This record gives sequence, C-alpha cells and structure tokens, in this order.
Amino acid sequence: MTGRRTVLLLGAASVLAACGRDDVPAMMKPLPVPSSAPPPVARLRSVADWANVFQQSWDYQLQSGLPLSRSADSWDHYDLSYSVDSCVAMFRATGEGRYVDRALQFVENVAAAAAPSASLPHSSFHDRYLGWASEKNGEDGDEVPLYESYFWRYGTGLLVTMRDAGLTGDRYRRLLDFAEVQVFEKWYSRGPQDTVYRDVTHLSAHWALIALNLAQVTTDAARRARYLAVAGDFDQRMRRQLRRNPVEPTAYFWDDTWGRAKRPGQDVSHGNGVMAYVTEARARGNAWTDADMTAFSSLLTRVIWPGGTTYRGYLDGSGSDNGWFSDGFVKLGRYDPATQLRLDSHRVVNDQFAGNMALNARILRRGGR
Repeated sequence: MTGRRTVLLLGAASVLAACGRDDVPAMMKPLPVPSSAPPPVARLRSVADWANVFQQSWDYQLQSGLPLSRSADSWDHYDLSYSVDSCVAMFRATGEGRYVDRALQFVENVAAAAAPSASLPHSSFHDRYLGWASEKNGEDGDEVPLYESYFWRYGTGLLVTMRDAGLTGDRYRRLLDFAEVQVFEKWYSRGPQDTVYRDVTHLSAHWALIALNLAQVTTDAARRARYLAVAGDFDQRMRRQLRRNPVEPTAYFWDDTWGRAKRPGQDVSHGNGVMAYVTEARARGNAWTDADMTAFSSLLTRVIWPGGTTYRGYLDGSGSDNGWFSDGFVKLGRYDPATQLRLDSHRVVNDQFAGNMALNARILRRGGR
C-alpha cells in the first residue's frame, strides 16, 4: 500500500503491468561488483539545494498534515508517516530545530488521538491498550496493525533522532513510553505471529524497523532483547530470501512472500518498505554490509530505473511504475555517490524524497553514516 503520496513537485504516474512468474535460482556466490568508478562528492547537489526543494511544500505539509495527525483513524496516520520521515531527515541533514519540532507535533498528536481499545465498538480486541480504529479502506472500525506499524516505524525513528541530539526531556520520555507500550507491546501481546512476524517481506520490515529503533532508545534490558530478536529474525529471513537478479548479475532480487523465489518478485512500490529498514539497519552496524548496499543500489539503477523516465514495476525489471522511490530506495544514495548522482536527476520528487536527499548529501559529505 505504499506510494499513495500525491504531493509531487515533478513527475507523472504510469500503470502497473502484470507479467509471468518463473523460478529464480538461489544465489550461491557473492555478486560481482559494478565496474563504474564513483563520482566525486563535490559533483552532487548540496544539502542546501535539497533544503530549497523541501521548502516548496513546507506550508502545504503543515496544512495537510495537522488534520491527519489529529485524526482518530489510523488510515490517516499511514499517509502522515511520510511527513514525519521527511522532517526527521531534514533535521538530521541541517540540525534546524523547526524540523524536529514539526515531526514531534505530528507524532504527539497521533498519540493523543488514541482511545482505549475497549471503547472502540468494532475492535477485535477490546483489551487494556490504547489504539485507533479505522473506518476507511474497508476496515469497518477495527484496529489495524499495518497502519500503525507503517506510521510508528517513523515515529520511533524520531525518538532515535531526539536521543542522538540530546533532546531527552519530558516530551521524549512520554512518547517513548507510549511507543513501547501502546504500539509494540500491544501488538506483540496480541499474537506476534499474526501481527509482527508477517507473511510478506514489507509488512515484516515495518515491525523490524520499529524494533530496531526501540532497541536504540529503551532503558529496559528485557525489552531491548525482544526488540533485537525481532529485528534479528528479519535480518536472517531476508538474507535467506535474497537471490541473484535474473536480469542483472550485480543486483539483488527477492519475492515478497517468505520462502518463495518466483518472478516477477516483489513489486517496487512495496519494496520501498524493505529498503527503509535495510538502509537504517546498515547504519546501525547490524547484519547488512557495504556489499549489500552495492547490490541493492545496482537493483535500483540498473533494473528498476534503467534510465530516463523508465520505471519498472517489479524487481525482475518487468512491468511499469511511477518512479516513486521516496519511502525507501532513495535512502540508498547515502551509501553510494553514483546512486546519489542518479537520484539528483530524478523527476518524481516530493517532500520525503527531498528530505532524504538532503540527508544523503550530508552523510556523503561527512564521509560516514
């Protein structure tokens, strides 16, 4: 359900096309490395360039985001998650307090809109936790783990950024307690096999990112162990899921269903969710390597986006899509100047894309993550 962000500064949409499915042989050897030399970092667009792009939608972001943040329907928080991610990225890129202030305002509003599960008439749970029902997208008033995980992977990312910046006052502590109890503990206690360990890669990745974030900020050793177990399980399962791409030997391929390796594989739109996790996990020194980032970058630049305005719909290079990389694939630019240079010319740009491009530029110029 990714890619629904409609505020595009540039770009156009196209239609997904179906294609046949064939088995893909398992990857038995390390992937070859692309032979092109990386461009000098000085050739890349600057943090200031991307901050200027971001500012084009600054006022609109507040006008559209505030009502979503105050909504008691978790479907609205799904869309709001992109704005939270964009503001956190801009704060990490620039250090300007207005960005973290807005992200915090949005996340606090969402937390304040939660109601006791027992008070939600159509909830399947009616337990002691707080949450949000959704009447939209056919949910009929139930609590929806997807919508909550989609938002709180970035809500918890805000907590990590605040901790790293030393912003650990009362507001931070209240939000940390809320995220640990009313988001992660709640859904884990309702049955982790159904709510956290999901049956497809991208749904599992949302919870892995929440767990990875909370492991950085929790003060409880038992909780940290559980968070690390959830993230570590995803790392292992995803590693087993990866194959050599059938159309490009330097790139990765995977199917979205665990244990399956069929073409056309994961759709690009939902593949963003996997990349949102992997790029952050690499920065934390977890199970992902620079070689992995190279293979994922090759997937983006040689298979998904072979050039111009040609955007593929699936990871085997088939189908067509709209070039929406803002929620995951754009974050690969912080690991590779060549990928960042390609993304500098990308035409499908919104505030989340611009914020993460600014952060990529900052990381590359600092020479580290």
